[in-house]
Amino acid sequence: MTADVFAQSEWAVGVVIPARDEETSITHCIQSITQALDACSGLLHTWVAIVADSCSDRTVARARQALGSRGTVLECAARSPGVARRIGVESILDRFATHPPNALWIANTDADSSVSRDWIDYQLSLAAQGYCAVAGIVRVESIADLEPEAVRGLLSDYTVNADGSHSHVHGANFGIRADAYLDAGGWSHLALAEDHCLWRRVRARNWRVISSAQSVVTTSGRLTGRAIGGFAETLRRRIDPLYA
Repeated sequence: MTADVFAQSEWAVGVVIPARDEETSITHCIQSITQALDACSGLLHTWVAIVADSCSDRTVARARQALGSRGTVLECAARSPGVARRIGVESILDRFATHPPNALWIANTDADSSVSRDWIDYQLSLAAQGYCAVAGIVRVESIADLEPEAVRGLLSDYTVNADGSHSHVHGANFGIRADAYLDAGGWSHLALAEDHCLWRRVRARNWRVISSAQSVVTTSGRLTGRAIGGFAETLRRRIDPLYA
């Protein structure tokens, strides 16, 4: 589909973060997001939506303290990243109901992750080139009890092409224009692989998308995750042979 191009001063940006018992990481995550938003000079509007899904720890309190007036903390009991992300986006769409959806950018990450200072700026630079959705990559800096070389080895098959493109899709590093999101039907009610599902539907609707290794989010190296079959489980399966 034809993509509209806007100056940075015309964009509204919403950031959505699902969180389930992330009291140890949520503050750092929010700080990295607000720094990324502040690094984009001239943005028209910004808002952050934290969706606390079935939390039993201090995630909500710490998120509200770290977020302040920069956004909202929503609570639900879905036990599903797909549902939580959808709730977050719905709050962003309500917040910017009078803003043109083709000038509303929705960036998505996870509560156990931290984004780079140029995360939003880079996604908007691609939007300025006419891209309507961006799939970035994730990196793991450390895993408890593993040497750095072993951690790098775990992701040795994380393929990035010579031109910087890749075949990976992560909800922890996913940006999309609101009109493309709505046209594709939004986040599905999935507890796993909701990122791949949305990406496939956006592409099937012929929106212009890009997979770029220049968009990087650092995620936790924990081996016990919140979603069965998720990224933490992938890491654990790769580590098992090292312990054999």
